[in-house]
Amino acid sequence: MRLDVTDYVRSCDSCQRTKAARQKAYGSLQPLPIPARKWQSISMDFITGLPKRGPHGFDAILVVVDRLTKMVKLAACHITDSAERTANVFHEKVLCDFGIPESIVSDRDV
Repeated sequence: MRLDVTDYVRSCDSCQRTKAARQKAYGSLQPLPIPARKWQSISMDFITGLPKRGPHGFDAILVVVDRLTKMVKLAACHITDSAERTANVFHEKVLCDFGIPESIVSDRDV
């Protein structure tokens, strides 16, 4: 009987959608600390899905924002850029101008 119930629950669509949570409740969200100086903490994200433009056919933008001053650095790139290429763009646009940040906030996209 136990095997029949297990098989039924595995095949039942509504049973799979309404499973009870088996983990501890998440804690309250905590705000990030305010940086003490410019470019100490930055946030990074990509804007993708843009139409290809220019002679190089860029179709994405790397957006780097200083969390203290809200200054933005933008860099044109491709959706298919590798991690190495993205690191090179980050080096050219941010590290050469402002140095190494203490923290980077990202939404951990692909």
